[in-house]
Amino acid sequence: MLTVKAKIPQRANYSPILPLAVPDVNEVKAFAKHLHSLGKHWQGEIFGWQAEYTPERRKKPIGSKMKFTPADFWIGESGIWFYSLMWEHGKSKGPVEFLDDRGIVKQQ
Repeated sequence: MLTVKAKIPQRANYSPILPLAVPDVNEVKAFAKHLHSLGKHWQGEIFGWQAEYTPERRKKPIGSKMKFTPADFWIGESGIWFYSLMWEHGKSKGPVEFLDDRGIVKQQ
């Protein structure tokens, strides 16, 4: 794991910068792909972060042109460090990845 510093959203004119552990994305991806292979819902904590996997569902999402609800996996906290995978093209195709690391203070 890589230990980095994160900028916590400002509160009352105070923005603390704290160290936190960010998991290796390849390890997270391997864990998500394992959950995807099982095809069962999972929710909990992994690598020190809250995470969840939801398998594909045949039900069409409300207000969407998609014909099914894709499987998805997410880990982290939006605005600090967040990573997700979504199997938008079907459960047998590769997932679309998204990384939000805007809260991470870049090393100089």
